[in-house]
Amino acid sequence: MKILVCISNVPDTTTKVKFVDDLKKLDETGIQWVINPWDELSLTRALELKDDAANGIEKITVAHVGLLGSEPTIRKALAIGADDAIRINAAPADAYFVAAQLAEVIKDESYDIILCGIESSDFNGSMVGGMLAELLGIPSVSAVSSLQLENGEVILTREIDGGKETVMIPVPFVAIVQKGITKEPRIPSMRGIMMARSKPINVSEPAAIEALTDIIQYEMPKPRAACKFVDPEHPGELITLLQNEAKII
Repeated sequence: MKILVCISNVPDTTTKVKFVDDLKKLDETGIQWVINPWDELSLTRALELKDDAANGIEKITVAHVGLLGSEPTIRKALAIGADDAIRINAAPADAYFVAAQLAEVIKDESYDIILCGIESSDFNGSMVGGMLAELLGIPSVSAVSSLQLENGEVILTREIDGGKETVMIPVPFVAIVQKGITKEPRIPSMRGIMMARSKPINVSEPAAIEALTDIIQYEMPKPRAACKFVDPEHPGELITLLQNEAKII
């Protein structure tokens, strides 16, 4: 059984975001790039499954759409434990472009399980996993919070309104993974970091696919208003502020 984990290269969540070119482009100066947190959890769960020899996981591959500058992030995924990597040499223009490029590269491969994080922490689009499954013509399961292999059967647990749903699904399929799939992301060991240097990153040139969206402009959120303190002896003032300024009552 082979597992493919799709990963995104995103700014660290502590990054102070700035835009240039009339607010049409992210200023990448000084940004620390990391594996998208949901993708990192997906990779960790895949490795946990491989750790149990009874599951019969032969290989774990990571796939990414990005330019040369994203390779340190891919190397981190290899250091965590992935066996090899695929990098499609293109800037990720939009969700459709990313999904279509991934589909072109992996459509002739025999991956049994394809894992995608539920969203990326920069654009929060939540679209790539579902699009990828449709383009490959295989089923997908969203909001997956547990992935188990039992006697060769794949058992998924997904979050639904008011509870959880257990699903059995044949391979191949795409699992769109959310928080809960594993407790903590795996941290690269020194041995893993050294081994990652020799693991292959297979670079593919992009297919002739056009993005379906254009960025018109980014807009920073408005700064938060100054905090106002109300004397506990004057609760009427608090009610007035909540009614007239906050407009929540």
